[in-house]
Amino acid sequence: MAGEITALFAALAALGYLTALISRAVAARAAGAPAPGLLLEPAREALRLLVKARTTTPMPDAVLWRLGPAIVVLAPVLAATVIPLAPGRAVADPAIGIVWWTAMMALLWVGVFMTGWGANAAFPLFGGYRYFALALAYEMPLAIVVITIALPAESLQVSQIVAAQADLWFIAIAPVGFAIYVMAAAAMAFWGPFAMPTASDLGGGVLAALSGVDRLLLLVGQRLVLVAAAAFAVPLFLGGHHGPLLPGWLWLFVKTLAMLGLIVSLRHLLPRIRTDRFEEFAWIVLIPLALAQLFVVAGYVLFLR
Repeated sequence: MAGEITALFAALAALGYLTALISRAVAARAAGAPAPGLLLEPAREALRLLVKARTTTPMPDAVLWRLGPAIVVLAPVLAATVIPLAPGRAVADPAIGIVWWTAMMALLWVGVFMTGWGANAAFPLFGGYRYFALALAYEMPLAIVVITIALPAESLQVSQIVAAQADLWFIAIAPVGFAIYVMAAAAMAFWGPFAMPTASDLGGGVLAALSGVDRLLLLVGQRLVLVAAAAFAVPLFLGGHHGPLLPGWLWLFVKTLAMLGLIVSLRHLLPRIRTDRFEEFAWIVLIPLALAQLFVVAGYVLFLR
């Protein structure tokens, strides 16, 4: 168990740093500008925030304000405990693994809103409310997609879902579910087109009043959410460790990197979406599509499998 926990923290830290590098590299390429010192830039930025003094606002709720960013870091780490690090090896493999992952990622709602509320300032509070609205939009289609994946595996256990994809990856029978998952993953991390909680029209939203270590924690948590969401797509849709020629652990790493590249690139490929427009799109388009995908997969399980 100690070895798996150590490997999990090392993998999350490495992939989180790599996420920052990928984001900066894609941004530099999109701007057509060189990126000197790219490899060390995230570390330099982290050090700048660590030595910077904390700011404050009039009469903040200090406990909630300080605790919120810590929860944003903790939630993806707890969620990642059910993600296999190698074939047959994970920190935990409970019978309700995908329920655990969903519940832990839902803690983000609490962490982000506590950060916005605790500042006792308008822009952070509006950013927190925006994240709640965003979460209400993506969580329902995401829950339907998770249920859809559990059907062909006949289990909520992550290892059983991976084992069920030995012959056919679930992305082949649930491509719409995969697309919805990618969208929800970016929304969880308030990333790219779903960065409404930290938008410039709110002066940075939940980040507006944060500085120093608190701001660093929230930014680190955002990257860890991206990593956890990208890594969980591998056992859900991409066959986990299954693949030709390469060892299983390497397939997990390669697939996770591919998912990270896809999700991170959304920041530079798609424009930011208004919160109300995304809510309308989720309830009118995404939920019916997710339900249609559920019925298709159920039909596959009942009649074609």
